[in-house]
Amino acid sequence: MTLKRATLKSLPPSVMATVVMFLILIPAVHSAIVINCSEPSQPALLEALTPILKLSAIRPVMNMNTRTNVNMSFIMYGILGVDEKGQLLLTFLWQHFWWMNEFVSWDPTQCGSEKISLPRKKFWVPDIVINEFMDENTAPFVPYVYLYSDGRVHDAQPIRVVSSCNLNIYTFPFDIQNCTMTFNSYIHLAKDIMIFLNKDAKTITSQSKSVMTTMGEWELLDIDSHHIEEHSEGDYIDELVFNVRVRRRATLYVVNLLIPSCFLITVDLFSFLLPPQSVDRSSFKMTLILGYTVFLLIMNDLLPITGNTIPLINVFFSLCLALMVASLLETILITNLLCGSADFSPIPRWVRVFVLQILGRLVCLPQKTKKKKDSGMKPYTVATQQKGDGPPEEKGPVVDDKALQELRSLGRDLQAIRLQVEQKQGGSQSSEEWVQRCPLKVKPSKVLFIFISVLMHAPCSSIMQNCSRPDTLSLLEALQPVFKLNDVRPTMNISTPTNVSIGFVLFGILGLDEKAQVLKTYIWQDMTWRNEFVKWDPEQCGSSAITIPRKLLWVPDVVINEFMEKNSAPFVPYSYLYSNGFVLDSLPVRVISSCRLDIYTFPFDIQNCSLSFNSYLHRMAVLQLNLFTSVENLFNKSKEVMTTMGEWELIGLTEQKFTLHAGDGELYQEIRFFVTVRRRATLYVVNLLIPSCFLITVDLFSFLLPADSSNRSLFKMTLILGYTVFLLIMNDLLPTTGNTIPLINVFLALCLALMMSSLLETIIITNLLCGSAHYSPVPRWVRVLVLQILSRLVRLPLKPRDLEDTVIHNPAAQEMKVFSLVAANIEVPEQKGQLNNDKALQEFRSLGRELQAIRLQVQQKQGESQSSEEWVQVGLIIDRLLFGIYILFISVSFITILIIWVKVSS
Repeated sequence: MTLKRATLKSLPPSVMATVVMFLILIPAVHSAIVINCSEPSQPALLEALTPILKLSAIRPVMNMNTRTNVNMSFIMYGILGVDEKGQLLLTFLWQHFWWMNEFVSWDPTQCGSEKISLPRKKFWVPDIVINEFMDENTAPFVPYVYLYSDGRVHDAQPIRVVSSCNLNIYTFPFDIQNCTMTFNSYIHLAKDIMIFLNKDAKTITSQSKSVMTTMGEWELLDIDSHHIEEHSEGDYIDELVFNVRVRRRATLYVVNLLIPSCFLITVDLFSFLLPPQSVDRSSFKMTLILGYTVFLLIMNDLLPITGNTIPLINVFFSLCLALMVASLLETILITNLLCGSADFSPIPRWVRVFVLQILGRLVCLPQKTKKKKDSGMKPYTVATQQKGDGPPEEKGPVVDDKALQELRSLGRDLQAIRLQVEQKQGGSQSSEEWVQRCPLKVKPSKVLFIFISVLMHAPCSSIMQNCSRPDTLSLLEALQPVFKLNDVRPTMNISTPTNVSIGFVLFGILGLDEKAQVLKTYIWQDMTWRNEFVKWDPEQCGSSAITIPRKLLWVPDVVINEFMEKNSAPFVPYSYLYSNGFVLDSLPVRVISSCRLDIYTFPFDIQNCSLSFNSYLHRMAVLQLNLFTSVENLFNKSKEVMTTMGEWELIGLTEQKFTLHAGDGELYQEIRFFVTVRRRATLYVVNLLIPSCFLITVDLFSFLLPADSSNRSLFKMTLILGYTVFLLIMNDLLPTTGNTIPLINVFLALCLALMMSSLLETIIITNLLCGSAHYSPVPRWVRVLVLQILSRLVRLPLKPRDLEDTVIHNPAAQEMKVFSLVAANIEVPEQKGQLNNDKALQEFRSLGRELQAIRLQVQQKQGESQSSEEWVQVGLIIDRLLFGIYILFISVSFITILIIWVKVSS
């Protein structure tokens, strides 16, 4: 007591006033303090309450073992939205708390009022928080509370709640979300504070629905509540859990997403009615796919973004796009069969049986029977037979013999023309069977040394607080000298270091900003240290612990080195002070920390970010850091309580302690936690990789379109345009950083480069096919490199020249020298000798000359020069080579993506 009195004499006059106030309050020990008003007016009441208002630092109970019961309720005034990617629910609440202040009681008649409104800061307020609250309360501030004559306190304030919620959007846009709001004291145990519901859940639901003004995307269904039961006696934090069920209004998504998508897929269905022989059918389908892709990209803001599950609607859109791409590939295949089946080998027997016979009957499209085309050959056959029978029985005149010769010559010309026309138009039996198969579509503390003189007279041991009574007021009176020493480090000897234990639980991963290189997390931070100025006998003072405002105690200046912004988490004002001098300080922290990101393997990347805890000013000689508990326990607890199931997943938490040199040459300690998170790649696979692979596959199959068709270059140009628009709109999904180039950016750039190469190659081939007749002969090095070496590599050897069977016809070569040929045939000299005067013979000879000219023109139409044919073959070999490179690139890309995905997932 001598030590205590010596200490009190050294305190300022303000402290002495507080002690006098306690001496006044001593007679009333185990009951509420009755306030006496000098007159029934509000100023008299306020004057009478002044001593009570100085007790706002402690819980308002006469005995610390008495529990404070807090009754609460709220009204949900609005549902502001849901952030699927951040896994957050945004709501606006009107929150109400009621509790008893045992220090207050007055006679309403004597004081003139049964209640008075006073500033909240003058009262002790319970540290009730919403566990899932992830941000700062930005609602308008209400500074007052109501104090009633019987000691009841009513605290009401609006709250804009940004709470974490594990969203299930599988059935989007017809989804119902069940989000929790857990009300609990952040630091007080259940033996100190219990929470009770003031209204039943049905009343809260009905009142919320009646006052709710927001009629946006979400509709409130119901609110229910329950207590989390604990079996330990008071050594837990009491929690009151509310389950809020909200339903999404789906009309907007049905009208803007589902109906247009169904319209487009229906148009693609009816496109099967277009003639398969028309190359415009593939252009029509390509334009439709381009329109559907642009539609999905523009409507992408309406779709939910999450890395946890794939919404069913995304699967539907992906299947629609896959069906459109499949129908386009089928059209390209049919076009290839119709235009090039004449050069194919006979159709295999298993294909003929399975497709033409079985599937043909299944789709009601039986195989066509081939009509016989022999009737037109009978005259010539008869004539030939007559020639083989020998001379006629009766020899006619010479005129008849010459006429017969002319008829035979005319028949041979007609037969040659007929065979050429049939080969041009009809094709072989193998071509007909291949064609018959086509329609079967099956993201500084300040240190003030004011009371050094106090410490100079103090012995090197803890200051023992003596309580006059075992109650809260006596303990608070004994602790007043300690509160005046909160500006200095709580050690009796200034050379004694303070040991601070640190730990945290990672409650949520809010996102990662690749461009700013910032990691956003939400942690529950715990720190413990010993205050050597504090020590009391729990039996003498009536309690082993007391919660007091943090501002009354010295708090270590421990910071997170990577912290880049202000802590916007809800403020928790209290700390636990134990009888042995230990202090437990817990508070939530919304951490926005810098992190060096490696996004080379995006979206299959794993990031390792650090959170470095150290004293900002104190060195190792005065402040030492230790771990609160094992890092394994911290990791397991983080996995257990984490509610955000967004884009990032926690997969590891490690710790390392460092002793480093400060700028002044002294040493300081640092505890560095390494937080390892993995990106859930499903969103990017569905929205980025799969559409890109679809488009590159379509460009691959475009090589099956006829090389001599100008529509092939138009088709590829439309595809490049669609792919460019796709990349521009999906640019928001790609990471932006100047450190490294992600592998996916390289992949997308190579895809675009291959598309451009295939378009340029198509233009070159079109030029060769249309203008090679005017070119000089193929150079020898080109003939050796391309026609001999590359042709064997791509299995496309040079075909022998055959006037009767031409693979690809050069349009320019087909039109050359026609007139000269006709003229040359017309100028055939007449045979010398005596001509028959018979007019019929002359007509036969004239008809024969005309037919011979026609035959030569048909042959010229189908034949090509050797130089033109070699240039065409060069184009075809280059086309086949790029087709092989395309297949190799796509195969390697797909295998690489699968290997990286499997490796990261495992």
